[in-house]
Amino acid sequence: MNRPQAIHDISQYQRSVTMKGKNNLTSVEVSHINQETVDLNELEEKFIQARSAILALQQKDGHWCFPLEADCTIPAEYILMMHFMDEVDVVLENKIARFIRDKQDMNHGGWPLYYDGAFDISCTIKSYYALKLVGDSPEDAHMKRAREAILQRGGAAKANVFTRLLLAMYQQIPWRAVPVVPAELIFLPKWAPFHLSKVSYWSRTVMVPLSILCTLKAKAINPKKVDIRELFITPPEEEQNYFPKPDTLLKRVFMAVERLLSRYEPKLPQSLRQAAINSAEHWVLERLNGECGIGAIFPAIVNAHEALALLGYSYDHPSRAKCRNALRGLLIDEGERAWCQPCTSPVWDTVLTSLALQEDLETDQEPVHRAMDWLVKQQVLEAPGDWRDKRPDLAGGGWAFQYANPHYPDLDDTAAVAWALEQGGLERHEYALERAANWLAGMQSKNGGFAAFDIDNVYHYLNEIPFADHGALIDPPTSDVTARCVGLLGKYGKHQLEVWRGIGFLLREQESNGSWFGRWGTNYIYGTWSVLEAFYLAKFDMQHASVRRAVQWLESVQRVDGGWGETNDSYLDEKIAGQFLKTSTTFQTAWAVLGLMAAGEVKSESVRRGINYILSQQEHNHLWDEPWFTAPGFPRVFYLRYYGYSKFFPLWALARYRVLTRD
Repeated sequence: MNRPQAIHDISQYQRSVTMKGKNNLTSVEVSHINQETVDLNELEEKFIQARSAILALQQKDGHWCFPLEADCTIPAEYILMMHFMDEVDVVLENKIARFIRDKQDMNHGGWPLYYDGAFDISCTIKSYYALKLVGDSPEDAHMKRAREAILQRGGAAKANVFTRLLLAMYQQIPWRAVPVVPAELIFLPKWAPFHLSKVSYWSRTVMVPLSILCTLKAKAINPKKVDIRELFITPPEEEQNYFPKPDTLLKRVFMAVERLLSRYEPKLPQSLRQAAINSAEHWVLERLNGECGIGAIFPAIVNAHEALALLGYSYDHPSRAKCRNALRGLLIDEGERAWCQPCTSPVWDTVLTSLALQEDLETDQEPVHRAMDWLVKQQVLEAPGDWRDKRPDLAGGGWAFQYANPHYPDLDDTAAVAWALEQGGLERHEYALERAANWLAGMQSKNGGFAAFDIDNVYHYLNEIPFADHGALIDPPTSDVTARCVGLLGKYGKHQLEVWRGIGFLLREQESNGSWFGRWGTNYIYGTWSVLEAFYLAKFDMQHASVRRAVQWLESVQRVDGGWGETNDSYLDEKIAGQFLKTSTTFQTAWAVLGLMAAGEVKSESVRRGINYILSQQEHNHLWDEPWFTAPGFPRVFYLRYYGYSKFFPLWALARYRVLTRD
């Protein structure tokens, strides 16, 4: 299994985790747990209140959409983008600056990748630069703390590739400090070691416009001519160690090839160069995607926006306007401060909220039907999606994560929507359900698993190239997405061969401790819930040894307060799978409880304690809220806080428990 490797020593963290499950409790605590019951009157009252509260958040057209927060690189890059283009909205940048200042960690002085996380040098460099562009003085206390923290860790030369690329375009470091990303990459044939179809959708949509910027050696306008030379230990033009020393033979080979290419890339024939830029430009224009932008993700939209400006597109050109409006659509304005989302999540939020509300089909389902009607309108049926590169004859039928992203429907959203449609049982949704199931079955990889967007995207060697220091260049099959697809196809009942191949993949992927890795949710608790839910939907034997091992693992990591919690640090070290030093969380408790109930454990002590924890955390608005980040965008380097997770997942767990314990 290709797991992220530990990148720093967290043995101290491991030693400080004292609660590792019920087996570590005292006899008095165990006795108390054995006597714990759920107050059914309290359950009924709080469930009804939560259901009403979440229904009040439904949009008029039937959908839900909650904010989606990433680390401060995204709002910082919004400010940097405005200064790159010399299109500065002073009011907006000051609002964003307030948000960035509020997120600085006072303990280590920098900015983390997720709430209460460790110092991250690249996020801190971008945040510092953005604040300096806005007008913060390097002598301000918060800027001094950040600068000292950066210098203590080797200075800005130690930033990751994407940060160094930005600094090169701002003329803060020489172009030799970054990997070469020539536009000619678009001409490489499919049989070549590198081809656009061999990398993930998010890599594709970021790289192609970025290749235009790199090929033309873009220069930020930077109207105030702000620099950050104070963040370098060695003057940036003299620094010789921008690239980490390769630690494997493959990395050494790729580094040698890249450095050779960087030397000869400027000497390529001008006719070839211009043809490559034209092809990259056409590729970007084809995927601009209306008001949601290329790929419907912030980094790709910014790169496209800047690339089009560099190519001479005027400010009011329709293509520039599309990019600009897409970026504005990602902003969250809180009044005194503002921030930028990495993307929006309406389809995912809508279907998960609907699944929570569907747990009790005896309650009013009209709001869910309206949500399903909205979702069906979003289905991608005939768009020229990139999935056709490997399945040219596969008819569409998927859903994207965002409001619009027709080139890139994803399997996770599609499986979840189809699950809700099948559960809803409305005749008017049967065609959409059939198209979705057929599309999913056609997207299965050779190993039986399902990836987020692609088929057989398993070119792991590409994560060794200098450009890919984030380790997320590809989109291989994962347990959580496979689980969602297996669950839906098993429930639907018409693709049993694909179901059993998927189950085989999941059985092979189970960790030695009984859990499953959660690629798209934090982490082993999420992965384990996803698989147990899928096994239940597919009518797999819930007494199978793999299921029983998963149940034992979930029970072993339950915390003293009855809840579950897992830190994002488990992506760095699997030894702390399912553990969190700080607290339990309601969304992870809900995942664990839902997984246990899917495995038939509704009457267990663990489930009762988990339900009581969720009930105890309900807030005055009758929902739940907590600051913890809930999922990785890319493990180890990019994390997300889905604001909806602390709302609909606890509701979902209460709803299922309420139904299964009903007299």
